[in-house]
Amino acid sequence: MRKFIVLVQKAPPGFQLTVHALHKCEIGQSWEAFGHYTADATGAVNVSEDPSLGGTYSGVEQMGLLWSLRPVPGSKPGLRLRKVNVQTPMEVTISVYQGHQTEGFMDQVPLASVVVERWFIAPGVRRIPITEDGLTATLFLPPGPGPFPGLLDLWGGSGKLVEYRSALMASHGIASLVLDYITPKITMETGRMVDLQYFETAYKVLEQHPQVLSSRIGMLGLSMGASMTLKMAVYSQVIKLRCAVSFGGSHVQPVEGSVEQINSDRIRVTEENEVIYRDLSLPIPSDPSLKVDVGRLKCPLLLVLGDDDQNTPAYESAMDMKEMMERAGNNHLLTILLYPNAGHMIEPPYMPYARGGTYRTLDTHERVKVLWGGETVAHSRAQEDAWKKTLVFLRENLFGSTNPGAP
Repeated sequence: MRKFIVLVQKAPPGFQLTVHALHKCEIGQSWEAFGHYTADATGAVNVSEDPSLGGTYSGVEQMGLLWSLRPVPGSKPGLRLRKVNVQTPMEVTISVYQGHQTEGFMDQVPLASVVVERWFIAPGVRRIPITEDGLTATLFLPPGPGPFPGLLDLWGGSGKLVEYRSALMASHGIASLVLDYITPKITMETGRMVDLQYFETAYKVLEQHPQVLSSRIGMLGLSMGASMTLKMAVYSQVIKLRCAVSFGGSHVQPVEGSVEQINSDRIRVTEENEVIYRDLSLPIPSDPSLKVDVGRLKCPLLLVLGDDDQNTPAYESAMDMKEMMERAGNNHLLTILLYPNAGHMIEPPYMPYARGGTYRTLDTHERVKVLWGGETVAHSRAQEDAWKKTLVFLRENLFGSTNPGAP
């Protein structure tokens, strides 16, 4: 996603002003971010070069008006900003107000305003809903005839089709199929969670598509999606991956279990009534039946994690996976990206940081508040860096001509 330039001109030299961003998301919630600036001798402020003296971010932060977006005062707690319809832009109103303001923006008339459009899908990318074979999925194909390398994209335990990451992947030349495996139509109709064959069916849709290179398919998952990615990469006889990416995932899960068995009832709760799930898998078990045997992995694996992940013991899991792979002699396939003070939900760049959110448990379907962890600035930096390095990893392994699994 490209950075934007916010330039304020024709203000009096030394003028104190507030640059404010406002976004009304698709479910009607308003989000805002703002920085305090002082105009230079020419009466200008360049957000890309000049430091914010306060607000929702400080210092020189070109994209601070996006990554520090937060619900406006009075909003209900636990909100998370997600783009629902990727075929329309995310519209952000950038306004300039006199003085260093911190509240009451809606009651004031701005000195100037402009609407910025942020697109998650490049021109020419095709969005194709997939409902065949009981799947609930969406395929995004890059512009042109192809064939393209493919990617199976899995989000976490919140369910629904979250399409913006796959749309971005297709914008970078990768045919990406995002799969709903928590709340697909088949589960809604039968009340039963999907089995592992469901993921293999999605893989086959990619593999057999005429515009996808069948021998160049990867898998990327976040949270529970990462756990499923690890499991399928090691044990599936159908899914043959060129590479795998895990965001905030763990290999600790019953090897013979199904999707709903990854969760547990043993939880810790904060004073704010937020559920912490990370302790459920600690200490990392030594019993091989309770974790994926990554020593059998035959494709390159990228682990992306924050060291303040409160949802998954991602760091401890990564260290155990590293040890397992060293013992098995396949550790040359492993790359670990560890981000200090980053939390669980590492998203595409400039998406607003969320310390926690709400989640519906798979067994009782009870809605609970969960703590994801992290710190705003560090987490936002992690998202930007991880996105760049993930794209490099995917390009090297999905577009490269050599066998990525070779020593």
